[in-house]
Amino acid sequence: MATLQDFRDERLRKLADLQEHGFNPYPADTHRNAMAGDIISDFEGKEGQTVTIAGRITAIRKFGKLAFIVIKDQSGSIQLYINQADVAPRDASKNQLGVEDLPLLDTGDFIEATGTIGKSKTGEISLFTQTFRFLAKALRPMPSAVDGFTNKEERMRRRYIDMNVNQDVRDRFVRRSKFWQATRDFLNDHDFVEVNIPVLEHTTGGADANPFVTHMDALDQEFYLRISHELPLKRLLGAGFEKVYDIGPRFRNENYSDEHLPEHVAMEWYWAYANWQDGRTFMEDMYKTVLQKTFGTLQFSLGRFDVDMSGEWEVWDYATVIRERYGIDVHESSLDEVKQALRDNKLEVEQTENRARGIDKLWKNIRKDVAGPVWLVNTPTFISPLAKTNPDDERTVQRFQPVIAGSELGNGLSELNDPIDQLNRFREQQAMREAGDDEAMMLDIDFVEMLEYGMPPACGWGYSERVFWIFEGVTAREGVPFPQLRTEYDETTKAIYSDISFE
Repeated sequence: MATLQDFRDERLRKLADLQEHGFNPYPADTHRNAMAGDIISDFEGKEGQTVTIAGRITAIRKFGKLAFIVIKDQSGSIQLYINQADVAPRDASKNQLGVEDLPLLDTGDFIEATGTIGKSKTGEISLFTQTFRFLAKALRPMPSAVDGFTNKEERMRRRYIDMNVNQDVRDRFVRRSKFWQATRDFLNDHDFVEVNIPVLEHTTGGADANPFVTHMDALDQEFYLRISHELPLKRLLGAGFEKVYDIGPRFRNENYSDEHLPEHVAMEWYWAYANWQDGRTFMEDMYKTVLQKTFGTLQFSLGRFDVDMSGEWEVWDYATVIRERYGIDVHESSLDEVKQALRDNKLEVEQTENRARGIDKLWKNIRKDVAGPVWLVNTPTFISPLAKTNPDDERTVQRFQPVIAGSELGNGLSELNDPIDQLNRFREQQAMREAGDDEAMMLDIDFVEMLEYGMPPACGWGYSERVFWIFEGVTAREGVPFPQLRTEYDETTKAIYSDISFE
C-alpha cells in the first residue's frame, strides 16, 4: 500500500518533468475573470460566453481523446470538458499545458482554464476548454471526504485540509465573518465609532482573569496581553468620545473548555449619557439583528435547548434566584454557608474560596440549565467591581447579563465613574489578589486619575465570539479556524525533513 511519502515522491517526479518541459510550477500571474459558482447559478445568462476560471483540481477522468477535470474555487465547483481536438498545443513560455501534459496533473494542483460555457452530452454544466495553464503543484494529496478526515486532533492541526474536505467547516467561518460584520454594521449604523486600542498594557483589567505576561525590550518593562477592552475604551469616554467600540482579540491565561479559549475575539462598546436600561433595550435589538443576518433565523435548536430570540426576554433578579434555589441570602450569608451550599450541590470548594467566587459558582450551577433568553439583573456589588450601585439597594449594581442556552453571552452595566468609589473597589480586588486570587483585578491608578478628570455617566457592553459558537452549535475550538495546540510533528514529516531538528 502506497504511503504518503510514496505519493509525495511521485509528485516530485512530476514536478521535475514540468520543469524539464520549461514550465514554471509556481507562476505569479493568473487571468481569472469568472467564478465557478456564478457560472452554475446563472448558466442561462452565461451560456456561450468565453471566460477564464481557476481553482484546485478535485477530480480527473480520462477517456481516450476526452478528459474531464473538476476544479473548485471558493464559490463552488465546475467541470472542464477537454477534447484533444479543441485544446491549443503546449506553450511552456505561457505555462500553457497541452493534452499530452495531463498525466503530470494531480488532484490538489491548481490550474487555470479558458473556454466556452455550455453543457456536456450528459447535461452537466461545463467549461469547454480551449487553453489551460499550470498555476501550482501540490506535493501532498488532499484527503477526500470519502477518506473520512474526521480525527478531531488531525482536523485541528491541519485545518486547511479540514476546510477543503469538509465544506460545512469552511462555511462556518464565512458565518463567523458575517457575525462580526453584522456587529460592526449595527454599531456603525447607531453612530458608534470604532477605535482600535492597545493589546499590550502596563496594567490589565476589566475582567476577572489571569493574564499572559510578556517583556518589551524597548522599554525594559513587563507588559500584559489585555484581558478586556474595557479600561482603555472608558478612557476614550473621558477623552470626549460618546459612542465608541473595538473588536479584536483578548487573552486570558486559563484552561480550554467548550466555551472558553485563552485567545478569542471580543467586542466592547461604551455609550456616554446612557444607562443600563438603555443598554438592555439596545442589545435586544442588536442580538436580533446580528443573529438574523448571520444565520437567517431567530429560532434555534441548541443541544437540549430550544431558543426563540424573536420575543420578549425574561428578567431574573440575582438574589431571588439564589435564595429560591439554595435557601441562602447572597448579601448576608457567611463564607461557611456558601461553602456548604457548594458541597451540597457537589461543586468544587477550593482552599482559597471566597464569598464572591463561591456565590458565582452557585449561580453558574443554575445557569447551565437555563434556555433563555433571560436577563440576569441586580448582581451583588462584591461580584461586579466596575458597575454603578443601584440607588434603591446599594448592595447590588446596575448590571445586565444575557443567559441563553446555559451560558452567559455578554455583560452590560452602568459604568462606575466615581473615582473614590472606584479606588476603594480596586483596593478590595487588590486584597483578593494578595490573598491568592490570581483572577482578581489589578489596581489601576492611571484609570483612577482619568476618572478624577471626569468621565460622563455611561453604559458599557461586551460580548465575545462565544455568542457565535453557541448559536452555531460548536465548541470553542471548533469555532475558531486555528486553535492553539501543543506542538507535535508526525513521523512522515520528520522523515521527509530529516535534516531539520524538531526538538
